[in-house]
Amino acid sequence: MDRHLHEDTPGQPDFAIVGELNSDLILYGLPRELPEEREILASGFSLTLGSSSAILAHNLALLGSKVTFTAKIGGDILGDMCCEKLRAADIDVSRVVRSTNGSSTGITLILPLVSTRRILTYPGTMAELGIGDLDLNYLSEAKHFHVSSPFLQTKLFPDLHTLFKEMKRRGLTTSMDTNDDPSDQWEGIVDRVLPYVDLLFCTEEELVKLAKTDNAEDFITKRVSALIVKRGSRGASVYSEGKRIDRSALKLEVVDSVGAGDTFNAGFLHQWIRNEPLERCLEYGNLTGGLSVTRPGGTEAFNDAAHRRSFFERYWHPETQVR
Repeated sequence: MDRHLHEDTPGQPDFAIVGELNSDLILYGLPRELPEEREILASGFSLTLGSSSAILAHNLALLGSKVTFTAKIGGDILGDMCCEKLRAADIDVSRVVRSTNGSSTGITLILPLVSTRRILTYPGTMAELGIGDLDLNYLSEAKHFHVSSPFLQTKLFPDLHTLFKEMKRRGLTTSMDTNDDPSDQWEGIVDRVLPYVDLLFCTEEELVKLAKTDNAEDFITKRVSALIVKRGSRGASVYSEGKRIDRSALKLEVVDSVGAGDTFNAGFLHQWIRNEPLERCLEYGNLTGGLSVTRPGGTEAFNDAAHRRSFFERYWHPETQVR
């Protein structure tokens, strides 16, 4: 598969990302059971850049890819904070749209447990971004187009197949990460959108729900050029051209797994757009996902440049990894 059809031009974005933009409020140290009418104390908290789309964009940019980002925010301090964090990573947010109807920027409350977590989201303006808010000419300047969390983008969702089809028509390669469907219906993606998706990212659980069949890998692989399945601490797999490639995750002490899957996507795509073999894309995805879990939140490990360099020097030895 050709990775991109554009001739490279100076300053051309590698990625155009359309998605949700919100902050994450992460409360640590809470019990699994939360009794009513009681003051439950957390042991710590983090207010940081959230959303699958923004974490992906932020960490892709700090890896060295050139990224543009389109979303909708409210006229509030949280929206401003999110945009500033993206700008600090050298991401073009000039097409982020500000709501004029009084809606607030969304926010996600995350309660980490021992091996799982509870996620509570107020969608806010992420549910208000529509295809009419998008500058298609601007998006098509990039080499690759990506959407995360389509089920959260309820206004855009009915036009998602049109958007992907148009990006393909204009010569971009495309990818999607489904993330969860809060309605648990998982409709409207397989037949309408996947014909225009090159790379599909999902977890094992999401894959089964999306495919609605026991043989989910074969079912979905017939519909995309490459299926990338994230398996958490067991690494990840890619299915492409009749082959399955597996790579193990790094063995690390996990501080916080929030955003690790999105950061895996960033590592994979950063290598993929540079025409690296799928094996190396997987290994780099596992590397970046591993870096993510060493600090709270989905972007903090990347924001510490010295920590990021030290981690890469310790764990990334590409000359010995592709087999």
